[in-house]
Amino acid sequence: MVFTWNGTTSGVRVPNADWIAADRSGLTICDATSACFAQALDWPKLDVVTFSWQKALGGEAAHGMLILSPRAVERLESLHAALAAAEDLPAHQGRQAQPGHLRGRDHQHALDAVRRGLSRHARLGEVDRRVEGAAARADANAKVIADWVAGTPWIDFLAGDPAIRSNTSVCLKIVDPAVGKLSAEAQVAFVKGIAAALEKEGVAYDIDAYRDAPSGLRIWCGSTVERADVEALTRWLDWAFAKSKDALRQAA
Repeated sequence: MVFTWNGTTSGVRVPNADWIAADRSGLTICDATSACFAQALDWPKLDVVTFSWQKALGGEAAHGMLILSPRAVERLESLHAALAAAEDLPAHQGRQAQPGHLRGRDHQHALDAVRRGLSRHARLGEVDRRVEGAAARADANAKVIADWVAGTPWIDFLAGDPAIRSNTSVCLKIVDPAVGKLSAEAQVAFVKGIAAALEKEGVAYDIDAYRDAPSGLRIWCGSTVERADVEALTRWLDWAFAKSKDALRQAA
């Protein structure tokens, strides 16, 4: 099973891994790029996990990370052994997995890298609690958006079910009746107008929806963002919407 834990383009996440059998014979391969260090992953249910520093840790985008469970390592070793033993596949000779390396011989280097990546969250507590602290920051940031949405009639979440809403990539849709009457192209232009106004003011960048997603806004609420800045953004969003709505009335 190959799946994404958190969808940045749609603002949804897997609420839990209860649907994955503990006695499964196959492997689960999870893209956790925007979930790792921000959401509670059920590690015993995940065999292959990929993520990068760029999202929740705010680091280099070039560092792609791969985490293998013992079950995944066993599968990899057996595969390499089978390939090496096949007489008709000489190109694979000598490419067996290295158990010492795969089983964590150099794990200290990885741990050191994680500690460095989490150093920005030093005030959250000891190293072994910083992951939980980083996730709590993302939850708090997402709650700011949720509270604002609850009291703002022109905006709503793209995902209707709160249980599956992302706490990092928060996706919103405009539900104002006047905007809803516009054509699909005009609705896209309206949202782009909001995003452009905020970018011009140096408030936010690239917050309009992904090109293949429904028209709306996409706000990053991971732990690298300060809650006060998210709170300030909501006021700027109200300003930008009012500005775009006024332009819409004048055009009519």
